[in-house]
Amino acid sequence: MVQLHLGLALFGLSVALMVRANLGLASWDVLHQGLARSTGLPMGWVINGVGLLVLLLWVPLRQRPGYGTLANVIVVGIVAQGALAILPAPQHPTSRAGLLASAIVLNAVATGLYVGAGLGPGPRDGLMTGLAARGHSITVVRTAIEIGVLAMGWILGGTVGIGTLLFAVTIGPLVHYFLPKFAMPNGARHATPQRDHRQHTPRTSRRVHRAMVHHGRP
Repeated sequence: MVQLHLGLALFGLSVALMVRANLGLASWDVLHQGLARSTGLPMGWVINGVGLLVLLLWVPLRQRPGYGTLANVIVVGIVAQGALAILPAPQHPTSRAGLLASAIVLNAVATGLYVGAGLGPGPRDGLMTGLAARGHSITVVRTAIEIGVLAMGWILGGTVGIGTLLFAVTIGPLVHYFLPKFAMPNGARHATPQRDHRQHTPRTSRRVHRAMVHHGRP
């Protein structure tokens, strides 16, 4: 429980750091920021609201959320909003680049912590892996989701830049490195979303776990 909540808190902090670096956000956060700018709502509230809406999409996919899934919907947005309220926005390019690099590494560490705790995936992770578990290609599913939310966020005014690209190409290897270091006993088994026991197979479990490792988004 401690590891889960620490991971979620650090994840929220990493989001705020990327926002303050202002060099581009991860695809889902481009959407969150775009929605926040277009609606006038605080970004942290938007993060939690989108998480809740995505969680509703689990119902037709027969996904079962764990405690970590519900905590994810609440904690990440609250911490991100609190951090945004106190973090300054650096102007010097070197400071912004350092902030971006720190945010990406912190995001990977946070992902390793909360996924390794084995108490349930994030709602966005579950959407992707739930679709993959129904026989769809992980590559197609992930690419479609990432491009879709990125495009919507960009249209709404979210920040797309070099940070978006750097996050996309580095988060997979970084999470792959950190996740085994934080995996609790039986954590790998419980880190993946569970479907109805009559439809869950070992083949699907391996495929879903690979998607979780390389996704890096709660």
